[in-house]
Amino acid sequence: MNLAQILRLRGGPQHLPASWPLMVFLLSTYLVQNLVTGQQLDDQNAAAKSLLSICLQVVVLTGLLIWRKHPERFAQTMSALAAVGIFFNIVTWALLSLSDPTLNQPVLALVWFAVFIWSLFVDAHIYRNSLSVPFAIGMLVTVLILAASYVLIEMVFIFGNT
Repeated sequence: MNLAQILRLRGGPQHLPASWPLMVFLLSTYLVQNLVTGQQLDDQNAAAKSLLSICLQVVVLTGLLIWRKHPERFAQTMSALAAVGIFFNIVTWALLSLSDPTLNQPVLALVWFAVFIWSLFVDAHIYRNSLSVPFAIGMLVTVLILAASYVLIEMVFIFGNT
């Protein structure tokens, strides 16, 4: 029920237990899920990309929570981010399995885009709650982490192979 509240922007990470074992379990599940999905999409570097992205998120979140003087919120925040990541990966995987690259599917593309926007709003909501900042700052953090993750992955896996 707590995850559903977070996905509806009605609850935050503070509604999850402050449990390190839960956080490790959710992060492990998220990594395994990314590995399986990456293999299905023939991405040989899926595990490394996922690990790199999560490490970046951990470092940034740790720094922000220390800066905002709320380091005790780390386990709940990471648990929330991993749980919603698992949910959105399942939804995205379902949409990708419905897609046919030989067809033009504008409705499916719009649904995928709506899910992407929803995921941004949920992540921003999580950051807003954990950092005690306005929603706009939560969205800024979300977009900057997404952009930094994309750039980092591109630098390591695209430019590193040339």
